[in-house]
Amino acid sequence: MEPRRGHQQSRRSALAGNALKSAEFQPPRWLRAAHAQSIVGSIPPRSWFTRRRAAPLLARAEPILLDCGEGVRLQALYSPLAQSRRASDGRRVAVLLHGWEGSIESPYVLSAAALLYSRGFPIVRLHLRDHGGTEALNRELFHSCRLPEVVGAMRALAGLFPAAQLYLGGFSLGANFMLRVGADAGAPETIAGVVAISPVLEPEATLSALERGLFVYRHYFVRRWTRSLRAKQRAWPDEHNFDSLLQRRELRYMTSELVQRCTNFPDLAAYLSGYAITGERLTHLRVPARVLLAADDPIIPINDSSRLAVHPQLKIVEAAHGGHCGFIEGLNGPSFADRFMLEQFEEMGAMGAMGAMGAGTR
Repeated sequence: MEPRRGHQQSRRSALAGNALKSAEFQPPRWLRAAHAQSIVGSIPPRSWFTRRRAAPLLARAEPILLDCGEGVRLQALYSPLAQSRRASDGRRVAVLLHGWEGSIESPYVLSAAALLYSRGFPIVRLHLRDHGGTEALNRELFHSCRLPEVVGAMRALAGLFPAAQLYLGGFSLGANFMLRVGADAGAPETIAGVVAISPVLEPEATLSALERGLFVYRHYFVRRWTRSLRAKQRAWPDEHNFDSLLQRRELRYMTSELVQRCTNFPDLAAYLSGYAITGERLTHLRVPARVLLAADDPIIPINDSSRLAVHPQLKIVEAAHGGHCGFIEGLNGPSFADRFMLEQFEEMGAMGAMGAMGAGTR
């Protein structure tokens, strides 16, 4: 991977300490548009092919309910390796986290999981609170600043797999969460590293991009969020009533109202700032972190990457194309993002092994 030239020079200079690079990702011409990259992976026929590639791990998926502390429970599915390949089960586990209003069944999660599983990684696919039909598990509503429970989920997984290194992979909001986990003092020491695909950087900028962008994105998120809120209300009718809120299907209005009703933040701006990962947020990274961004992402403005903290553990790779959580190279097979995640996990494992060898010689 070689540095790009041209209009990215100023941002690269600002991020020199993060070794910003350009990804060698060249999709076919018919897949080069940002909206094609963002959408094609989640619809047939690619979504069908993805599920077929994921069939081995889906067949072995076992439900687990994680005690995350403070009475919070999060749901996950664990796919151990087949008996003949169990040697690596005890030393590494990949933990994947979906984006907002996605789930552990989202095609981008299954695509990455399928490749990692085929290369010897047992897989945990974790649900955020109130996602994937889990609205009845916890009384309080999901919001994006609920980091302690995701850290708690990692501690619970570390307890379930005490001899294993945890390799964390996230997408969009899930990537944002995983990067914050990597910088949290309460996260378990067995985390080997984090790979973040199209992470939310500045929530205010992402919200504005959704408001200005194609109707299809706003419609998708409003529709999925409305469905989730109605399910939450059905599960906890004495606690939640969203009837009046859902009459006005606008992302900013809905978010602002729920911040006022269901959080301790004084206003929308404070809430959005609460899960931004720009500024000093990642200065306390405790593990290697790799970020893959697309310059044409219609949801995550690429210029916000210049505001990420410079840190020796943080490396950023930028592709000219890729859309949002796309990086699709064809209708079948792993995406560039899948291969990037596998490559980075393998590199983190090698780094960890070298560190352990070095410690053993002292």
